[in-house]
Amino acid sequence: MRSVTVPLHQQMVLSFQHAVRFRGKKMALSGLEWVIIGVVAIVIIMWGPAKIPELAKALGKAKGEFDKASKDFQEAATTTANGPKIRSNDEILLETAQNLGIATDGKTREQISAEISEKVKTIGAAA
Repeated sequence: MRSVTVPLHQQMVLSFQHAVRFRGKKMALSGLEWVIIGVVAIVIIMWGPAKIPELAKALGKAKGEFDKASKDFQEAATTTANGPKIRSNDEILLETAQNLGIATDGKTREQISAEISEKVKTIGAAA
């Protein structure tokens, strides 16, 4: 009978799979889980365990900035799609008169403009 030798990396994988159990049942690790384990191992080897909190903090900040930029972009796209509110000259005139306390009922545009001009002159003279 021939003796079969198992390479060391296969022995490690087999012992790790044997050790991974949950309530007596064997849990298989999928490909993505192995990738995550590998990335964590590489990070620990390259930068050491002291740098992991700094890397996690930087990753969190980057995610936050990405989320904020994404939200700002969506708001800008929504505003552009709805179109900016365009106010007419009459709306601006009425708003200015209301801000100055001028009654606008039954008055023409020219009368309101004249009253706004008089009000501004009196305010300017008082200052």
